[in-house]
Order: sequence, then C-alpha cells, then structure tokens
Amino acid sequence: MRTSRLQLLAAAGVAVASLALTACQDGTGTRDEGASASQPGASTPSDASSQAPEESSSGSGGNASTANGSTGPGGDTAGSGESGSGGGGKGPSAGKGSAPGGSDDAPATFNPCNGSNTSVSAAPVSRPVNHMLITVKNTGSKNCDLTYYPVLRFDEMQWVPQPVEESKPQAVVTLAPGESAYAGVLLSAADGSGSGGATGKKLAVGFQGRTPNSDGGPAAIPSLPAAGVYYDSSLTVTYWQSSADDALTY
Repeated sequence: MRTSRLQLLAAAGVAVASLALTACQDGTGTRDEGASASQPGASTPSDASSQAPEESSSGSGGNASTANGSTGPGGDTAGSGESGSGGGGKGPSAGKGSAPGGSDDAPATFNPCNGSNTSVSAAPVSRPVNHMLITVKNTGSKNCDLTYYPVLRFDEMQWVPQPVEESKPQAVVTLAPGESAYAGVLLSAADGSGSGGATGKKLAVGFQGRTPNSDGGPAAIPSLPAAGVYYDSSLTVTYWQSSADDALTY
C-alpha cells in the first residue's frame, strides 16, 4: 500500500517535470524571455538608437558650416560688399553743377545783351578817383542777359583787363526792355604804382556768352572824351551790376 503511494507521487513528479520541460522548449517560459532579450538581434535597435544622436550632430554640424558660409563672417562680408556697392551706385555724385547763385549760372532761356540790342556809354567819374562807369541799356523788345564782365579794349591794346572777383554777383543780371546795368572800371592806380600808362582814344566793350570767354555777340563802341582816357597796368573792371553804386564800390 505504501509502495503504491510512493509510485503515484513519483509518477506525478515526472509529469510535472515533463510539463516544465515542454514549456521551456516552446518559448513561453520566463527563462526563454530572458534569453530573447539577450540575443544580438535585440541589441541592434539599441545600437542604432545610440548612434542616431551622433549622426544628427554630424548633420547639424554640416548645416552650421553652411550657415556660417552664408550668414557668418563670410556672409557678412558679402552683405557689406553689396551694401557698399549699392551706396557707391546710389550715392550721390560729387561736383555736379556750378556754384549756387554764381554769375556763370546763365538762365535756361538765354538771350545775351550785346551791341545789337543795347546802347552803351562810358564816362569817367569824379568819385572814386581814376574810375569810369560803363552803362548798358536794353533797347530791344525782350529781356537780355549780361554774363560775367565786359571785355574792354582801348585802341589796339594786346592784353585784356582782369575782373574784380569780389564784385561777382549772386546771379546773372537780366535786363527788361528799357532797364540798365553797370560796370565800374579802375583806370589807373591812385598812388602812381601802375606801369605802362597810355591814353586811350577808342574803347570797345565786348560781351560774353553763356560760358566764360565765349562770344556774346557784337561789341559796342561807346564815345570817349575828346582828350581820351588815361589808363595803366592797374586797369581792372567789375562784373556787371544792377546799380551804379555797386559798380563803383570797387
């Protein structure tokens, strides 16, 4: 009886062991799961995952290099170059036009005064001493313009009297019909320092055009005193003025 019970217990133990062995073989036991987790195939995702940040970092480094090439110091230099080029192209040009209000700014519609549309007189004055006043009157039917200063020539003189630069007006003198303008002439030095003195019997008054020393048209030949007019190397002339007082200031 006792032997039979022991045999039953032994048979039951063999059955339990057989069931445990079967469970291990078909991959459903906890031991099999642990073995699966330790297989090389299971470690591959982990390796790939651990390398991904390095690849991303490498890629990011490449992008940063590209960004530096376009927006870093090199990019800034290019930008500055473009800005400089733009500034040079848009800047304002230097030295454009003539001095504001200068006597060489002839009107857009230019009609020179000259011997054909004016009457001209030349007369010595008592004050200031050794001076002469030239008067030009517009005898035409429309405005005319007096540019720069009269070009004077006594008789056959071979030199041209220079202008008094301080007398340069702020604008070209324009004469309406019937109006007059003036120029003052220093004939000789009051202290006798001039040289090459001579007495002029004939005077030609020349007119300038739109540009300095250009031909403004026919000259005028005003009458001089019968005794003539004495002049020397001090001979100078003012720019055209709108008033006789201004002309005789210099």
